[in-house]
Amino acid sequence: MATTFNFPPTSRYSGIELVTLVLADGEQRIYLRRRFLPPSSSFALLRMHLVADGERLDRIAAAEVGDPEAFWRICDANDAMRPDALTEVAGRRLRITLPEGIPGPSLT
Repeated sequence: MATTFNFPPTSRYSGIELVTLVLADGEQRIYLRRRFLPPSSSFALLRMHLVADGERLDRIAAAEVGDPEAFWRICDANDAMRPDALTEVAGRRLRITLPEGIPGPSLT
């Protein structure tokens, strides 16, 4: 049975399994299993955000998703491995999406 740490459901680490590494001397080290980024195409698009000069990702997250600590959701939705790259150039368009697994509105 998989064990998980008690991260809040809004955390990027929510639901990530804890695993144990046993070293040669018997010492045990517990760590989080690697979190694989979902493909950005798996997120339902809500709207686009145009980056302004000097804008920070935590402030964009606060304005767009209501939580500055949810900046990682914007990173996931835009395939960003380096968060700062998303705001380095004014005028960049960022995808603002629903969380993974939540379908968007029907277009029919």
